Amino acid sequence: MHRFKNILLVCDERGIHDEVIGRAIWLAKANGATITLVDVVETAPGELARTFGALPGARAHDIEIEVLEFHRARVARIAGPIKSEGIETREIVLQGTAFVEIIRKVLRGGHDLVMKGAAGEAEGTSRFFGSTDLHLLRKCPCPVWIMKKGRRRKYARLLAAIDLDEGDQQKDALNTLIMDFATSLSETDGSDLHVMNVWQVPEEDTLRNSGFARVSDAEVDALVESKRRHSESKLNELLQRYPDKGKECHVHLPKGAAREVIPEFARKQRVELIVMGTVGRTGISGFIIGNTAEAILNQVECSVLAVKPPGFNTPVRLAATAGRA
Repeated sequence: MHRFKNILLVCDERGIHDEVIGRAIWLAKANGATITLVDVVETAPGELARTFGALPGARAHDIEIEVLEFHRARVARIAGPIKSEGIETREIVLQGTAFVEIIRKVLRGGHDLVMKGAAGEAEGTSRFFGSTDLHLLRKCPCPVWIMKKGRRRKYARLLAAIDLDEGDQQKDALNTLIMDFATSLSETDGSDLHVMNVWQVPEEDTLRNSGFARVSDAEVDALVESKRRHSESKLNELLQRYPDKGKECHVHLPKGAAREVIPEFARKQRVELIVMGTVGRTGISGFIIGNTAEAILNQVECSVLAVKPPGFNTPVRLAATAGRA
């Protein structure tokens, strides 16, 4: 993938693993990129000292310093093998709420990719993604790659989840980004590439079964077939932009609800990476991830590369005193 130049690798204890480190090294070497390793101590500056303030002498202040030094030493150990590959690296430990500080680091450092291991997998919770993972997938302005542990360093099966909508320029730009990433990664990994657009006619069941709709089955059938053909035409139009991959990828146009179809397909086909958009309607306060994307993320247990449309604005803001590296 010849796109990422300034990678931010999250080194939280629960999520970091060999696969995400190895993929970061591979990307950096392929693109001549730098890697910044970041860890976050989830306390505000001075909070540890206040918490242990009852200890005698200056020990409370020393404890906070020692905690920060422990995290710095840990990040330095993780950075060692990366540096040995000749990759330019930086290391930083921040304090605060993890996802907020990571996004602020993206804003300050101009990072174009965040990479992280799936925390929920390490925690053994019922959900694959941890809380910080989901916040980053929702709110981080640059692509976020949350990776599952695996025996293979390359993906055998990759799914590009497309959402085609007539006249929506934001979605069109997002679909292009999804296809750019998916086709590039499938080429480098030698993956089977599946491209899927899930479609449906809104309120089809109501039209068929409600006595108030007064629409014949033949008319509903015609609407369904028209929608299917339209979805097929729009997907073919998108695939024509990728002539080298259009004939090789597996194209799927299932009818149904994306929140149900995509997770089921991923499970049955043993998909190892989903490339998808996670923004529904931007510009509405507090509504920055599509309900469909949220439902999908809460069901899948594979790696996800999530992208935002051009011009996406994160709700996370830089602190007034943001002068840290």
